[in-house]
Amino acid sequence: MLNISPQNRNYVEIDALVSTKILQKSPRKLMRNAIYALLIFCLLILFLPWTQNIRSNGEVLTLRPEQRPQTINALIGGRIEKWFVKEGDLVKKGDTIMFISETKDGYFDPKLVGRTEQQLKNKELSVVSYGGKVQALDARIDALIETGKLKVQQARIKAQQAQLKLKSDSMENQAALLNYEIAKDQYDRFEKLYKEDLKSKTEVETRKLAMQRAQASMISAQQKLLQSRNDIIDARVELNSVETKFQDDISKAESEKFTALSSMYEAEIDVSKMQSQVTNYSIRNGMYYILAPQDGRIAKTLSSGIGETIKQGAAIATIMPSNYDLAVEMFVRPMDLPLLKIGQHVRLQFDGWPAIVFSGWPNVSYGTYGGTVFAIDQFANEKGEFRVLISPDQKDHNWPEALRVGGGAYAMLLLNDVPIWYELWRNVNGFPPDFYKEEVKKNEIKKQADAK
Repeated sequence: MLNISPQNRNYVEIDALVSTKILQKSPRKLMRNAIYALLIFCLLILFLPWTQNIRSNGEVLTLRPEQRPQTINALIGGRIEKWFVKEGDLVKKGDTIMFISETKDGYFDPKLVGRTEQQLKNKELSVVSYGGKVQALDARIDALIETGKLKVQQARIKAQQAQLKLKSDSMENQAALLNYEIAKDQYDRFEKLYKEDLKSKTEVETRKLAMQRAQASMISAQQKLLQSRNDIIDARVELNSVETKFQDDISKAESEKFTALSSMYEAEIDVSKMQSQVTNYSIRNGMYYILAPQDGRIAKTLSSGIGETIKQGAAIATIMPSNYDLAVEMFVRPMDLPLLKIGQHVRLQFDGWPAIVFSGWPNVSYGTYGGTVFAIDQFANEKGEFRVLISPDQKDHNWPEALRVGGGAYAMLLLNDVPIWYELWRNVNGFPPDFYKEEVKKNEIKKQADAK
């Protein structure tokens, strides 16, 4: 039944409906209220705190250089004989990586070290022999010096004796000369008296004989005097000869001594060289086994095969240390460098770990990890950027255990908290973070200094 008869029709008061009341309101008024509400909401948002930050991409690495991946090099050239590891093996410090054999003909002798040690012993005995020769020459020099002193003293005594004999002969010569003069005077007087017939001829001849004897004595005394003078000259010549002879003998012995010393020093140099040689040979024998420098895992082998020849210093494998402290390196622009300081807090996002990041509200971000600025480079790289090292924040939760060296990271260096309107105004004007705050601090410090 349609119920359309006038008697059964139900009338509804349209003005009483709520929807009719809403439709009766002006659409402009509703729009105006919505805009006001939105403006008030935006105005309130502008006064919310915003954390200034410096954002940059980075890379995961280790904090210490010895903990980074490194290559294992062959210290000497050789021929690969045997591998003891393969890629992915975990090794301890000192484990054998590879064994190589010698390729230089100067080291083929298997008894090279023993033979060199024997040569070293012979050289050491040679040094001892030269030392004994030097000691013998020292003793000989001492004996020559003592003998020379005695011989020189003897020659000087002989010279003194000749000097005394010269004095004695000189006195005898004077006496003989005086006797001769006296005898001659007597003869002359007797001869004069004889002419006057006061003396006999016999007496004159007696005085003449006495004068001739005195003359003979005088000539003999003169001869002795000359002989004594000649003896003095001989004594002086002998003294000089003795001194020269022993000086020559001593000089010759000293020359032999210095020659022996020179030979001994040369032998000692050879001994030092051979000692170094023996040590080098012994160390080289140990270099045939290439050992792991530290605990780690073999990442990749760079040489392969058996019988392959490798050069000195060639890389044979790479190893990643087992224990390492992770860090993140990032690069900042020069204009952001003055805002950084050691110990500054950083929020990090790692590749492969999901995160919800609000750069201005790090506390409400999810999936980020804490860090602190560990070091700042004092020079720029080729791109004009400065490198910053970030270490884990010990007060924050630990970084992921599965994090590996070389992975990517996104870092946010946290600065001061400012209102959102200030941050928008700063970005519009192109000012760096905290520019005006730093200026205010400088002005306050300057005012305090002026007041003092």
